[in-house]
Amino acid sequence: MSFSATNFAQPRPVPVEVRSNEKPLSSDSFRFRGPPSFLGSPHSLRFNPIPPFKLAIPHSQRSNASAVTHIANGKMVKSSANLLITKEEGLELYEDMILGRYFEDMCAQMYYRGKMFGFVHLYNGQEAVSTGFIKLLKKEDTVVSTYRDHVHALSKGVSARAVMSELFGKATGCCRGQGGSMHMFSKEHNVIGGFAFIGEGIPVATGAAFPSKYRREVLKEAGADQVTLAFFGDGTCNNGQFYECLNMAALWKLPIIFVVENNLWAIGMSHLRATSDPEIWKKGPAFGMPGVHVDGMDVLKVREVAKEVIERARRGDGPTLVECETYRFRGHSLADPDELRDPGKQFHYVFLMVSE
Repeated sequence: MSFSATNFAQPRPVPVEVRSNEKPLSSDSFRFRGPPSFLGSPHSLRFNPIPPFKLAIPHSQRSNASAVTHIANGKMVKSSANLLITKEEGLELYEDMILGRYFEDMCAQMYYRGKMFGFVHLYNGQEAVSTGFIKLLKKEDTVVSTYRDHVHALSKGVSARAVMSELFGKATGCCRGQGGSMHMFSKEHNVIGGFAFIGEGIPVATGAAFPSKYRREVLKEAGADQVTLAFFGDGTCNNGQFYECLNMAALWKLPIIFVVENNLWAIGMSHLRATSDPEIWKKGPAFGMPGVHVDGMDVLKVREVAKEVIERARRGDGPTLVECETYRFRGHSLADPDELRDPGKQFHYVFLMVSE
C-alpha cells in the first residue's frame, strides 16, 4: 500500500493535467515509456519509467471523446473533475487493501499447514487494482475474475468468512464448498467467476455486459446503466478469446471495462518474452476503443482511471481496455517454488513505499 490513513485527515486533490476534448489528440501524446525498472523486466529488454497513465483514443472517436486526465512532462495542473478524496474514502481504500493482503497471507499459512488443498493463486502485490476499480462499482454491477479471484470477491462485498469457507471446502462457502479457490461466485454481489482456464472469463463478461445495453436501448428501462468489469492477466492477451471479445464489445458498444492485471509474469514466463508487442493498452485502439496504461501499484492513480472509464461505460460510450501494470509478490501459485524472479525487486519496491 502506497499511503497511510493519516494522509487523509483533510480532503486533498490529486494533481492532474486535463487533456481537452476540443483539440485533436496527437499520436505523440500516447508514446509508451515502458514499465518501472523495479518490476522484474529482463535487463536486455527493460524499458524506461512510465508516466502514471495514458489514454489512447481511436482516430474515429477523437472528435467526440470525453476529456481525460493526464500527467505528462512534469506539468501539474488541477483538473476540473472531482478528484478530491475524503478521509472516509481513503480509509475505505486502505481497509480493503489491508483485508486483501491479510486474507491472502492467511491462505498461505493454511495451505502450508496442509489445511487447504488444490491450487491456490494469491493476489499479493496487486491489491491496488482490485480496490481502485471495484470500490467504485454499484452492487448491481458485475465482476468477472480469473483463478486469482479471492480479493476481487472481497472487494465486491463477499464476506471473508464465505470466501475462506469456500477455500476449506465447507458448505458455508460462497459456492457451498464445491468451487474452491478458482471459482468464487456470488449471485447476491454479482460476482460471476472465478474461472480456472486462461481467458475463459472474458466471453462470459462480454455476455454479462449485453443485457444492460439491451435493457437500456430495447426495453427502454430507466436506470439500466450497469457496467461489467472483466479482470485478466497479461498472458491472457495472447489468446483468441481476448481479441474476439474486444471486437464484439466495440462493435456493440457494450458497457464493459477490460482490466489487464499485467503482473509481468505468465506463470514463469516474462511478459516481455511472450508477446510481440508488450504494450497491451495499444490493442484497444486497434479495435476502436480507448486504451489506457496506468501504474497499478498506486491505488489513487488506478481509482482516477477507473472513475473515468466506468462513467464512460455508464453513459453508453462503449468499452475501454485498461492495462494496470502491477507485480505479484508471490509465485504463480503456492505450489510454485518461485525461483525465477528477483526477490530484491519486491523489497526495493517495499522500501520505496515506506520511504514515501
